[in-house]
Amino acid sequence: MSRAVLHPRAGSAAARTGVATRELAAVNDRLRGTVADLEQARDMLVALTGVAAAGGGGHAIAGTLHTMTGYPVAVEDQFGNPLAWAGPEEPQPYPRTSPRRRGELLAEAARGSGPLRDHDRLIALVRSCDGVLGLVALIDPERRAGRHEVLALEDAAVVLAIDLAHRRDLAKAELRLGGDLVGDLLTGTHTESALARAAALGHDLRGPHQVLVVRWPAGRDEQGVVHALERAARLCQVDALVAPRSGAVVLVAAAPESWGARPQWAELHHALSDILPSAHGCIGVGSVRLSPSQLPDSYSEALHALAIRQRSEGGGLTCFEELGVVRLLFTGDDDSEVDRFVRDWLGVLIDYDGAKGTALVTTLSQYYDSGGNYDATAAALQIHRSTLRYRLKRIRELTGRDLSAVDCRLNLQVATRAWQILNGLPAGNAPPC
Repeated sequence: MSRAVLHPRAGSAAARTGVATRELAAVNDRLRGTVADLEQARDMLVALTGVAAAGGGGHAIAGTLHTMTGYPVAVEDQFGNPLAWAGPEEPQPYPRTSPRRRGELLAEAARGSGPLRDHDRLIALVRSCDGVLGLVALIDPERRAGRHEVLALEDAAVVLAIDLAHRRDLAKAELRLGGDLVGDLLTGTHTESALARAAALGHDLRGPHQVLVVRWPAGRDEQGVVHALERAARLCQVDALVAPRSGAVVLVAAAPESWGARPQWAELHHALSDILPSAHGCIGVGSVRLSPSQLPDSYSEALHALAIRQRSEGGGLTCFEELGVVRLLFTGDDDSEVDRFVRDWLGVLIDYDGAKGTALVTTLSQYYDSGGNYDATAAALQIHRSTLRYRLKRIRELTGRDLSAVDCRLNLQVATRAWQILNGLPAGNAPPC
């Protein structure tokens, strides 16, 4: 019986055909996987865009993403404020990062080409052609999110960008139609509307704010003062809305971390004085308010503080919260009664200081501000205790008053506070002498 002998090339061709068949099968498998991924991505995008088109906004988009992935979802604006949450265990209060860390995170995410891991979160930037509008995050502490979740997160970021850009454009249109936001804040406006309009201008109006009113010497171009103040605010890292109003310039500013922190506002006054040199520029500072609806009160206080500051011999800064009971003396109309009150109680000491070059009024002021404590007063004035004792004895002799009597002490302390204000000194902070 004879055998058929295969040519070597025939075996080689068969092997190549087998390899090609397997490779083709693998390509077909990958192609089917790609098609499946594309169909899945299409379905996810259709679902997300459908929710957005129905006007669901960030909450609905976050809920859809949560349903798709099973992970809790957070949506934040560009400042880190929460816009939406979907899923269990929503943190209360919502955690906030510092502005510096927030800036670093956004910059790092912007440099990448896809979602970024941030501790227990997988985040994707929500971007428009004008910049970052916010971010969307999957809460994934166990780091299990895969390609499916990444695709869904990226699609959600795209849809959110369209939604947030649309809402921002509506807020800008409202800003143009509704007039000056600062003016509305000073007279009273709806909080949610104010937040959206401020965000459209790149300012985060959430959190504590206060109003400052700035009046610079006549002859300065109003817009020039506005631009100079904006520049000074940037130099001092003050986040504020700035606008002219009633012959002055107004700042609606985020309050310093330590409320009523006079040093930051004094630094702002100094920076503005460097840009627009003047010894007579004045700033009045209203107290801190927690809601935009309360800013009209801060504005009234700032005007009151400014009026008191303008009565002093030079420019400077007056904070309403520093005035204490003295604010009751200054009506803003005719304050001649304040001068009479100060003269009645301190006139003899003022005249004596002027003639002798002493500092008895300053000594008395610091004595009361130190609660009548000899050691604290001497340390604040940088004088010896025996020198302080002599000065207080001289004050008693000149005034004929008992410095420890309740009524006398109250009137003298109020008079020294008013004297400080009239002389351009920060109330309650007499300088060393």
